[in-house]
Formats: sequence, C-alpha cells, structure tokens
Amino acid sequence: MSALHRLAVPLFCIAVVLVAQPALASPQGDALAQCLIRTTTPADKVGLIQWIFSTMSLNPQVKPLASISADNRTRINRDTAALFQQLLTKRCVKEAREAIRSDGQGVVSQAFNQLGQMAARDIFNDPAVMRGMSEFTGFIDGKAMEQALGNTR
Repeated sequence: MSALHRLAVPLFCIAVVLVAQPALASPQGDALAQCLIRTTTPADKVGLIQWIFSTMSLNPQVKPLASISADNRTRINRDTAALFQQLLTKRCVKEAREAIRSDGQGVVSQAFNQLGQMAARDIFNDPAVMRGMSEFTGFIDGKAMEQALGNTR
C-alpha cells in the first residue's frame, strides 16, 4: 500500500466528521459542552449515534440506502428528546443556566453540536466502520495517482 493509500482513509474520515465549528462564546458555554460530553453515558452515546444515523437517512441522497420504520424513528426521536431534557434539566442544569445567562439560548445548540461531533467520532472510530471506510482504497488506481501527484515517498 502506497503512502497515498495510507493517508487516504484518515484524511477522508477527518473531512467527513470534523466540520469546522466555531468556538463557544464563553467559558460558560465551554463548561456546558464539557458537562454534556462528560455526563453522557455509553448507552446515551448509542442513542445519539442512532439519532444521527436516522436523521441523516432522511436526506434524499442516502434515503434509498437505509430503511427506518416510522415506529423506530418515533422511538429514536422520543429517546433523544428525553436525553436532551435530562442533560439540560438534571445532569448539566447549573452549566446550562450559566451558559444561557452569559451567551443566550444559541449556546445550547453550539454545546449539543460538540456532543454530536463526539458521537460522530465514535461512529467512525468503530473498527468495522474503519475497515469499511478503507474499502474504497482498493479501487484507487495507484499508478494514476502517482503519475498525477508524483511519488509521495
């Protein structure tokens, strides 16, 4: 496997998962995001991963690839709403109050965005997903890449 092939998968994963996200507005906003991440259990993360996947499957570009029943979608949305409420009203209520007082309601969205990014990273860090992500490299014409880009060694 050429150096280019070894770089392709991690670079592709980074491009897909890590969408540029502005920093939170204040230390209070950062404290809220850190509390959300710290108090999210492994079971909560599974629920978030399912919610991310089920929501992404609504995109017309990928909808034909995934089949999620209306009952499953309702269950996933209900569970996600319960987690959202639990995080803001119980586990991180102090941090949420301080962040909203400091930065306004938009800080909640920013903090949950960071939690979603953490869940997305967990998806892509799964060994089976990593293997699947690398499968496309078997179809890359290494000779054409080296001719176009030069020897990368």
